[in-house]
Amino acid sequence: MDEQQQKQIAVFRFGVIADFVNRPALERGEQERLLREKSERAWQIPFSRRTRLSRSTIASWIRRYQQSGGKLESLLPGSRNDRGSNRALDEDTISTLLNLRREMPKGTVPSLIATMRQRNLIKPGVSLSPATVYRLLHKEGLIHPPEVPTTDRRKFEAELPNDIWQSDGMHGPMVVVDGKKRKSFLFAFIDDMSRLIPHGEFYLSENLDSYLGALRVALLKRGLPRKLYVDNGPAFRSSLLEEITASLGIALIHSKPFKPQGRGKIERFFQTVQRQFLPGFTGTTLVDLNEAFDAWLRDTYHARPHSATGLPPLKRFADHVECLRPAPAGLEDYFRKRARRRVANDRTVSLNGNLFEAPVSLIGKQVTLLYHDHDPNRTEILFENRSHGFLKRLDLHVNCRVRRIDRSLLAVEPVAPSSLATGKLPFSSPGGQS
Repeated sequence: MDEQQQKQIAVFRFGVIADFVNRPALERGEQERLLREKSERAWQIPFSRRTRLSRSTIASWIRRYQQSGGKLESLLPGSRNDRGSNRALDEDTISTLLNLRREMPKGTVPSLIATMRQRNLIKPGVSLSPATVYRLLHKEGLIHPPEVPTTDRRKFEAELPNDIWQSDGMHGPMVVVDGKKRKSFLFAFIDDMSRLIPHGEFYLSENLDSYLGALRVALLKRGLPRKLYVDNGPAFRSSLLEEITASLGIALIHSKPFKPQGRGKIERFFQTVQRQFLPGFTGTTLVDLNEAFDAWLRDTYHARPHSATGLPPLKRFADHVECLRPAPAGLEDYFRKRARRRVANDRTVSLNGNLFEAPVSLIGKQVTLLYHDHDPNRTEILFENRSHGFLKRLDLHVNCRVRRIDRSLLAVEPVAPSSLATGKLPFSSPGGQS
């Protein structure tokens, strides 16, 4: 499994445990309810045929993440810390038992064991005692039959600023670019509790780069939300977006297809933009549009009482500023793109038309490059999730003088001094005299 696949698994695991680690301490009853709910649902687990997660697995991820101080790297797949010890049941048997328990929620332990035997689901050499099965079910919270959940469609509102941001895109007006009219697109975020707009900006494209640009500015201006609730569009279904949010401790939540009710607040904000801002816009360029939009947000939308809360969004947000999480230093680096490359035998590696020099120790290795399109000079190279620093662009004039002493040591040959003091070509007269 390569580094990118490992990272994808870590991002998935963070998504599972975000409800536990991204909010104030849960009461025990609420935590047990969430654990049971997550262990009962089906998951699309990266690079695995399994669709279920046991309660103990989820709990172990929570512990690892919290003990690491909230580092995504703690969720990378690794060797089991109980490898080599005797286990009463193997993973396949545990998974089969838990699936059977969900199929027979009211079955007794003896009936579960009997069904396992009837279906030939017990591997040779595995002893399935009632005490072992009971301990497993008790550990997973599956001794009592689960209650049938009911769908709660009540309106909700986050308790504090930056608990939840809703985000989406909207088609904007035509603007003039290089003498031609082009469509604009608005990406915006709304704080669920205060109705403040952390950031909104019009772009010429609704692609991922535009959305990430808006998100980065929003985080710099207003801090980190605990949850980001988005649509299912292409810009929101990106592995890069999932990795960025997970690395920042933000739970990325996608609304169910064709059910936008959960994003109602951002949809209503877009209606306000269409009714109250766009009719009064008189500019022609994208710069005009964004300047007018910023002024309208600052002087009108954020300053007047909101119809739902009775308070101006900026005031309601600022009244609880003590609970906000600021964006980390070096936020820009969280938004770097990734590329997989192999270091050539001449220790070069190419990226987007640029040729870089890699460390000699990485010759022939598959490496990961972290980079910004706009700043190739800050291209970082990683191997096995360990940084080997920033790459230097290849200097062909110096490279022609490099000779290898051995595989790990290079030397640059000095420039041979010129034999002519003046640097001019010798001149000989026709008579042989110079």
